[in-house]
Amino acid sequence: MKIKTISTDVLIIGSGGAGSRAAIEVDDAGLKATIVSKGLSFRSGCTGMAEGGYNAVFKTVDKDDSIEAHIHDTLKGGSYLNDEKLVEILVSESPKRLIDLENYGALFDRQESGEIDQRPFGGQTYRRTCYQGDRTGAELLNALKEEIIKRDIECIEEVMITSLVTDGDEVIGATGLDLKDSSLIYFKAKATILASGGAGQLYPVTSNTFQKNGDGYAIAYRAGADLIDMEQIQFHPTGMVAPESKKGVLVTEAVRAEGGKLINKDGERFMSKYAPEKMELATRDVVARSIYQEIIEGRGTENGGVYLDISHLDDDYIDEKLETMVLQFDNVGVDIKHDPIEVAPTAHHFMGGLKINTDGSSSLKNLFGAGEVCGGVHGANRLGGNALADTQVFGKISGQSASDAAKDSELKSNDEQVELEASRIEGLIKKGTIKPQEFKNRIKSLMWEKVAIVRDEETLNEGLKELLEMQKELENLDVSDNKQYNNDLVTALEVINMVEICILTVKSAILRRESRGAHFRSDFPETKDEWKKSIVQNKKEIKFEAR
Repeated sequence: MKIKTISTDVLIIGSGGAGSRAAIEVDDAGLKATIVSKGLSFRSGCTGMAEGGYNAVFKTVDKDDSIEAHIHDTLKGGSYLNDEKLVEILVSESPKRLIDLENYGALFDRQESGEIDQRPFGGQTYRRTCYQGDRTGAELLNALKEEIIKRDIECIEEVMITSLVTDGDEVIGATGLDLKDSSLIYFKAKATILASGGAGQLYPVTSNTFQKNGDGYAIAYRAGADLIDMEQIQFHPTGMVAPESKKGVLVTEAVRAEGGKLINKDGERFMSKYAPEKMELATRDVVARSIYQEIIEGRGTENGGVYLDISHLDDDYIDEKLETMVLQFDNVGVDIKHDPIEVAPTAHHFMGGLKINTDGSSSLKNLFGAGEVCGGVHGANRLGGNALADTQVFGKISGQSASDAAKDSELKSNDEQVELEASRIEGLIKKGTIKPQEFKNRIKSLMWEKVAIVRDEETLNEGLKELLEMQKELENLDVSDNKQYNNDLVTALEVINMVEICILTVKSAILRRESRGAHFRSDFPETKDEWKKSIVQNKKEIKFEAR
């Protein structure tokens, strides 16, 4: 297998909001940053798809808002499973990072006074979500992209990172499969930042881009890093259900924030039964379970959803605040200004992931993390609007920390490990009995049936048993020997990662014998004080960390 070598000061895996912000910080430190994307640069992550907004305490709408209130809302929303120190950093740094974005050219909606506008979002005491219509993530990412281009920061696209290269417990780079010609790239780096996003593609219905199979979790775990809270997976309450080609596509929380009502097929505004105070703006775990309950009890639509209605709002107001949604549904023949839309829960955000410290460092030397690939910030359930803030706050912090580490490190090599990785990948190219894409679909179905919104011990154990059997079947994958864009090979590498992550997720879900946040156990429906602790896993052991 042809192996190319690229050397850099700081390798950044992922070109979304977190990776891009980290790269700017590395550049500010006078070091060389190299961003690597699995898909097209700035296009294969989820930041650009985030619609609703960015949480920051500016008090421009609600004067009583405060840092303390934002911390309280985030901890309460996360069912107190969050790392409180990470939450304090997120909340206190978030306003400064939004100002950075404005300096890079991002535009946020303003009030007539000229002050930044802020809208309500689920689980928040005050209006603190800053926004750009319903395309906030795209605005944010475009500004970061322009800044990176202006600085001439190196961006390498269509390379799938397959492993972290280590020297003992120190990360000294990574290997990547170049999708264009199936060669291997050995990235030598003094420090590495993991900003590869989540794993919504573990499920058949997801709001995530198709690259989000959780590769970052798998490569970190295999390198020996600690992962935390892997059972905590958020299902966004509102994804499209029809047509089939649009199933799972996000319907932003901004629709509910601007006054959208959830209604079942009988015309009942049902959130009054589940969250009479917050109604449609309860936390996402509560709204998702409520919709799920309505559907399984027979009050859902023919397409397996419920209705979300904003027809009572003024047409011009909808056009101004929800322009993207208007266009999104116009494209499938639905006029959201006059007709209700059908929605159902969609796999959205992983709250768990790489365990990081307050400086973005992991349990491995010179490996840092930022964004959705990391756990601890959001606890058991993420508040809408906190994810974009997370990318910027911890993107900057990990960039700073990785730069400091790189200044104290030398480039190292582990050619033997790289050769072993090349052999592993080459070994997948062979005739077999199972098509990788069919295998991927089986994983998704299993996770939806056994490890989704409502869980129980019997079903989780069945899922674990099946996954362990499937892990053995990986030997039988049928992978072609194409050189250019070998989709079989990429999918084979993905499903190896996916099975590993699913096993970690199910083991964690079996262990947590309570319901907390997004993890709901029908056999243990109560939240228990003795389970106010995180589950930490690495290759050697499972640990518990009190909160």
